[in-house]
Amino acid sequence: MHRTFWKYGRWIGYAAGAVTATSMTVVVSQCSTSNWSPTNPSAVPDAGFPKWDFNWDKREPYSLVKPPKKTKRDVDPAEEENKVAEQLEKKKSKVIRHIILIRHGQYNLKGSCDDERSLSQLGIEQAELTGNRLKNSGVTFTSLLTSNMCRAIQTSEIVLKHLGQKGLEILAKDPMLREGAPCLPEPPVSSWHPDLHYFEDGARIEAAFRKYFHRAHPDQKEDSYELIVCHANVIRYFVCRAMQFPPEAWLRISLNHTSLTMLSILPSGRVILRSLGDSGHLPADKMTTS
Repeated sequence: MHRTFWKYGRWIGYAAGAVTATSMTVVVSQCSTSNWSPTNPSAVPDAGFPKWDFNWDKREPYSLVKPPKKTKRDVDPAEEENKVAEQLEKKKSKVIRHIILIRHGQYNLKGSCDDERSLSQLGIEQAELTGNRLKNSGVTFTSLLTSNMCRAIQTSEIVLKHLGQKGLEILAKDPMLREGAPCLPEPPVSSWHPDLHYFEDGARIEAAFRKYFHRAHPDQKEDSYELIVCHANVIRYFVCRAMQFPPEAWLRISLNHTSLTMLSILPSGRVILRSLGDSGHLPADKMTTS
């Protein structure tokens, strides 16, 4: 058990170091691109590459356990170390969460309210093809959530019907997943919006990210495959945040209707982007972005 603690001791130090590193800016000297090499990827002009923050979801075990007090003379240090190791083990995530983000199908852009912005006939066909794609994947999905906007609800219902997985149902129609403007994009676009536009939507979408993106709970015993049907802006922002890219880059990404974006959150806190805007299940004549 004493050896187990030291395994965690090294891990704690590494994780803490990674968190500290995120508060630092990598200083890159003015140099030519000819100095770039695989072992020195930061050797490009005017570029900074911050280290990965392993505690991005605030669920790194060392941050959930109260630091041990200074060992008293009459207390066995090894016993205290074992207690800390046991507490850390209980807080440790053990399985992977796979999150599949599905953009809704094409819809009526001329609708004056949400109820009128329902799926077009093409949008219905896109959702049907998506359901079949998921069914043929051979994966047993753990849950299905959707934005509470009309086009997202319709898409999720059609996907669920064609997926045909027994016992799977729409768990929630979450207003936090509604479409919106996450933050002012960089580079800026020609269209103007008041700051309030981003101030309100951004806070909500960020809250949705924190709600749904985190490593698995320690009690979760098997990998999960979680479906979330929502919107292009929301998905693009989620991807940037999960990959620790600048959130302002969200508008640089383009997503087709009913495309699939999959991210895996590992127990260590690493995040893997396995697919981005995958629409291979759609024939070329059924691919749309607006």
